[in-house]
Amino acid sequence: MKQDIKEKGAIIQRDRQTYALTPHTPAGLVSSDQLRTIADVADRYQLQKIKLTSAQRITLIGFTEEQIDSAWQELGERIGRATGLCVRSIKICPGTDCCKRGLRDSVQVGLELDRRFHGRELPWKMKLGVSGCPNDCAETCIKDIGLIGTPRGWHLQVGGNGGSQPRLSVRLLEHIPDDDEAIQAVERLLDWFAAQGRKARFGRLLDEVGIDEIRKVASGD
Repeated sequence: MKQDIKEKGAIIQRDRQTYALTPHTPAGLVSSDQLRTIADVADRYQLQKIKLTSAQRITLIGFTEEQIDSAWQELGERIGRATGLCVRSIKICPGTDCCKRGLRDSVQVGLELDRRFHGRELPWKMKLGVSGCPNDCAETCIKDIGLIGTPRGWHLQVGGNGGSQPRLSVRLLEHIPDDDEAIQAVERLLDWFAAQGRKARFGRLLDEVGIDEIRKVASGD
């Protein structure tokens, strides 16, 4: 039976014959040229569907296994890590780029997190989010690690996830004043998570270790 071809970012579909490919679109930002290319590829390969996903990605559905390599070459984009044990695509709200409610530059911070960490191999999957205000449109409340903008900086949230046993994230640090400091806190948490070598979501490790210990990790204490 055919399976996902993870090294090629190809996800087997329900028919167990065709695959979906997901170009990497950080923050869900795409140019008109990218959209034209995606549409042209979809037409040339007579794809079944083009799907906008909840993780701000564009998934092209209906490739045969023999078409995967040529399709990626024609798309000319990096693979969006929609599956696998790694940092998945980071969900990012518009923030102060264009939202009237934005308090922090979630796009700049989110894109830097994406540049540094997207696709980083880990013992288990990891989902991140960055919201520019407490309305939390990037849903950091159900992300393993997330940042929420405030007038005084960033709140750092950890331990959330969706799925069959959903849980809300908890606040680890409040009002981190500097963007770089917030990014470094996330990096310390990712390094710690990788070092544990556990096949478990962040929230499970949080329960086992305790929030005080995780707070020390994030703070660099």
